[in-house]
Amino acid sequence: MKNNKVQLMFAGLFLCAAAMPAFAQKKDKEEKKLETSAGELDKSATEPEGRQRVTDKIKARFGVADARVQGLCDKNMGYGEISIALGLAQGLPGGITDANVDKIMALRQGPPVMGWGKIAKDLGLKLGSVQSKIHKMAAEVRKREKAAKAIKDKKAEGEKGMKGKKMQKHEKMERPQKPEKGGKR
Repeated sequence: MKNNKVQLMFAGLFLCAAAMPAFAQKKDKEEKKLETSAGELDKSATEPEGRQRVTDKIKARFGVADARVQGLCDKNMGYGEISIALGLAQGLPGGITDANVDKIMALRQGPPVMGWGKIAKDLGLKLGSVQSKIHKMAAEVRKREKAAKAIKDKKAEGEKGMKGKKMQKHEKMERPQKPEKGGKR
């Protein structure tokens, strides 16, 4: 009797394990690219100057105020996720409104937790257009970072050049020779 229960238990576990991949969400290429670009935005925002560059780019791309970006940051969202949520909300009727953003965030945070591709599909949106926007934003931020780094490096090189140069000393003048003292008398 115990053997039958154990066998049934293992059979049930085996069936559950076999069925799990069918329930798991598969990420398509667009969603992977989207998450890569979002990760680049998050990485760029690790420094204070970078955070400001990313925030400025989000505000310009989606036409939102600092308060909206900060409010989403306060919900423990990264800048990449904020950009994706705003990109999806932009495609909904009414555009970027509190209701649309809250709707997207409710789907993302679950339960059940949904991936960006599933959220876009459920809302009747295409993820490709959002992915394209986020990818362009990440590229623009990278370009601005390189320019800022070049300026910083050039400035540091200039300062280093000034410190490294030694002031040229004027050549010492030769001392006049002392007249020879006469011998003792």
